[in-house]
Amino acid sequence: MKIKKIDHVAFCVPRLGEAAARWKALFGVVAGEHEVVESQGTEVLPLSVGDSCVELIAPHGNESLGRFLQKRGPGLHHIALEVEGLDEALATLKSLGVPLIDETPRKGARGHRVAFVHPKATGGVLVELVEPDPGDPFRGA
Repeated sequence: MKIKKIDHVAFCVPRLGEAAARWKALFGVVAGEHEVVESQGTEVLPLSVGDSCVELIAPHGNESLGRFLQKRGPGLHHIALEVEGLDEALATLKSLGVPLIDETPRKGARGHRVAFVHPKATGGVLVELVEPDPGDPFRGA
């Protein structure tokens, strides 16, 4: 599996607008386009940070994100790694017995193909594997 870079770090928040305003005031980062990913029940707001981004995510019907906020409050939710060949990466991990949340890729925010690795496999960190959409403005150089 070839990991190319950290694609994004996602923070779960109850309200995107308030969180985006805080990030802008503190760090000067500007929000990209607000997106609702209906298939995941999630609202997403990317913030450009160099050739990567911070994703603010909020529940939009996603019970898991709602539970996350109730249990832990706002905070770091997952780290996303850009990989070359997502299907092959998943097949390799599956052959090694790594617990996966997604055994096949699904459509995520910004047109990415994504799949999640279960936190049991990584010592408690939710990891998203990302194969980006070539037209994503947050891909950087």
